[in-house]
Amino acid sequence: MFRTGARHDGQFLQLIAAPAAQSPGRVGFVIGRKTMRKAVDRNRLRRRLRESVRAARPAIESFDIVLRLRRAVPRADIANAVAESMRLLARVAPR
Repeated sequence: MFRTGARHDGQFLQLIAAPAAQSPGRVGFVIGRKTMRKAVDRNRLRRRLRESVRAARPAIESFDIVLRLRRAVPRADIANAVAESMRLLARVAPR
């Protein structure tokens, strides 16, 4: 996935997408402890990103997707990171 997928970069996130082997495609999240120290914040961001992926379905079901956190997201900017994920998902599969 990391070798063959198409990459789309944003300020906070990187989206890696490749055609899915099976339908529906899978989604993974990479949020490291070095980029977000507190587990509460990592889990909050992961929950919000999961909701943005659900909102983008069924347009993205033909892709395997990884959303990777590029840099730390302050708690106040989690909403901005989620909005960025929606823009990146729209870039992968325009409606």
